[in-house]
Amino acid sequence: MKPLFLVGYMGCGKSTLGRKLARRLGVDFIDTDALVEEREGASVADVFRYEGEERFREAERRVLDEVIAAAPFAVVSTGGGLPTWRDNMPCMNAAGHTVYLRRSPEQIACRLSPYGRRKRPRLQGLNDEELVAFMERDMAAREPFYAQASLIVDCDLLSDEEVVECILARLKDGL
Repeated sequence: MKPLFLVGYMGCGKSTLGRKLARRLGVDFIDTDALVEEREGASVADVFRYEGEERFREAERRVLDEVIAAAPFAVVSTGGGLPTWRDNMPCMNAAGHTVYLRRSPEQIACRLSPYGRRKRPRLQGLNDEELVAFMERDMAAREPFYAQASLIVDCDLLSDEEVVECILARLKDGL
């Protein structure tokens, strides 16, 4: 079996759904943001803030290469911007299966707790209206990358359990 990479915008549920999928499949769960933090010895927000986005994206790519080289069958939650940098999306598609968890900006805004907003450097200081407007623009720019996924799941009208069941069914069918 190949790794299952979950892609999508920040706050769409990649980590939450990834843990549930991994549990159901009986495999490891890997969070690329957590690995970046472990390798860098700093939070994603701090790497982003103090060393810049380019440095953060390079650290993300090293982690992605590490995950792929280990070649485990695992569920991998990726950072929201990881698929948009260089050839990361084609690389993930070649190494495993990719699933795009698509949600509307409004639903993601509702899902994000105050802590979730604070820990994401690009969302700090935005009110609700500004947040949705920012996400609409940012998501439109990222959509061409996310849309390269082997499976796209529109999550807005589905519960987390329904999303998990949908992905498991498609995995069984070979995606």
